[in-house]
Amino acid sequence: MARYTGPRAKISRRFGVALFGSSKALERRNFPPGQHGLRAGRKKKSDYSIALGEKQKLRFQYGVLEKQFRGYYEEAARRRGVTGETLLQLLELRLDNVCYRLGFGNTRAAARQLVNHGHVYVNGVRVDVASYQVKPGDKITIGTKPSAQQLVLRMMDLTQSVPLVDWLTLDRDKLEGIVERVPERSDIDPVVNEQLIVELYSR
Repeated sequence: MARYTGPRAKISRRFGVALFGSSKALERRNFPPGQHGLRAGRKKKSDYSIALGEKQKLRFQYGVLEKQFRGYYEEAARRRGVTGETLLQLLELRLDNVCYRLGFGNTRAAARQLVNHGHVYVNGVRVDVASYQVKPGDKITIGTKPSAQQLVLRMMDLTQSVPLVDWLTLDRDKLEGIVERVPERSDIDPVVNEQLIVELYSR
């Protein structure tokens, strides 16, 4: 299971965005890390540097490594439609992200762990692959083990104030969610300009 395991607050401070959920370090020190952090924003960045930063932000936000991210881009480029929007849709339809959007985890990392530990079922079949692509009509449920149910109930207490996205429906009593449709760009509201990422890979 490949994933980023390095310092998260430092990454969030580098980009000025809480990429891994709320970041107290970012709230206290809203400038890049390092001894020159306060002066880092004064230097003009090249177009390549800006585009690379956008790609890195999206990678860290969804918790995918470079090789996997390139695979998503190549798949998005093969499909019809706007490549940048399709790339965002592929990332949003990852099973760990859908569990996060349903409130089964208070962060994407927590939702990923929930999936990897075999607590999540798709259409009645246990799926322990976080990158599994869900489709409209898929039903996501939590296993019947008391430990899994209690864990998800605790997570849902933490996320109950977060509004549910329009492309999902949730039955809190049954711990069950349904993918109603493919999300549109307006539903995703990314922290990046995905067109710059497409231009970066198109060079």
